[in-house]
Amino acid sequence: MGWIILIVIIIVILCSCIRIVPQAKNYVIEFLGSYKQTWNNGLHFKIPLIERVANVVSKKEQVADFPPQPVITKDNVTMQIDTVVYYTIFDAKLFTYGVENPIMALANLTATTLRNIIGDLELDQTLTSRDLINNKMREIIDLATDPWGIRVNRIELKNIIPPKEIQQAMEKQMKAEREKRQTLLEAEAHKESVVSRAEGDKQAKILAAEAERDSEIALAKGKAESIRLVYEAESEGIEMLKRANADDGVLTLKKLDALKAISDGRATKIFMPTELASAATGLGLTTEMLGIGNALGIDTRPKYPPKPEAPDECCDDKNGVTSEVVKKSKEIDKDVTDRKKHL
Repeated sequence: MGWIILIVIIIVILCSCIRIVPQAKNYVIEFLGSYKQTWNNGLHFKIPLIERVANVVSKKEQVADFPPQPVITKDNVTMQIDTVVYYTIFDAKLFTYGVENPIMALANLTATTLRNIIGDLELDQTLTSRDLINNKMREIIDLATDPWGIRVNRIELKNIIPPKEIQQAMEKQMKAEREKRQTLLEAEAHKESVVSRAEGDKQAKILAAEAERDSEIALAKGKAESIRLVYEAESEGIEMLKRANADDGVLTLKKLDALKAISDGRATKIFMPTELASAATGLGLTTEMLGIGNALGIDTRPKYPPKPEAPDECCDDKNGVTSEVVKKSKEIDKDVTDRKKHL
């Protein structure tokens, strides 16, 4: 019975010495208190009572969220800044034996590095230079944690909390900036509207001027075309007269028609060529009918014999000579009156 118990104890001890290391884990093994080796993933067997697992290290990327730390800027503004560190353990032995409590050491190193960097920057630079701060901190901390078996992959400033007075001033500044932008936008919109309206008025005036110009050009062209047609008609009439072999009488009548049109004006004197004057003189009755004889200043009346003077009863003889002269004079006057009526 005792042998069975002994065998069971031995089997239990042997089973406890068989270890299976999972993926992304490292086991640090010590032999009689000294570091022996690091087990990676797989099946391993340790010597009972002599070897032991000193530490189990994860090879995954880990995140350390550190609480806010008070920092002072170059312009003496105290702020609260908390950081987030992304790191991996690349050496389990260094991580186990490099530093006591490596996570706490990493937190303190992050805080001191952050204070050093922020101390060289002013408030505005701190608020606008997050990438610069992150990169500087990562370079410094990664170099410092190499002996601890820690690789720092990334550092982010999670929150930057300035004092309440600074926050209120920043809010006022932001409000002023927004009001300024609004004023500039309104001014720009007003400017664009005024310019657009002026451009519209300019285009309207240009179009009106062009329309008036085109209208005047069209009227001038129409007037020129009418004048051209009149002269062409007159030219064709003259050509037709030439082709018809019109005699001098017809041409003289045309000239007299032209003189009639001229005499319809308000002019008191008309100068005409000698040939027209002679023609008008030769055709006195014709010009009298046309109504231009008096206008031309030509005596177109028929040439009657001079009217005898009335006899003087005291001087003439008594043989009937006086009565004969008077009779002849009355006949001449009647003849002239009849001719005027006939004309």
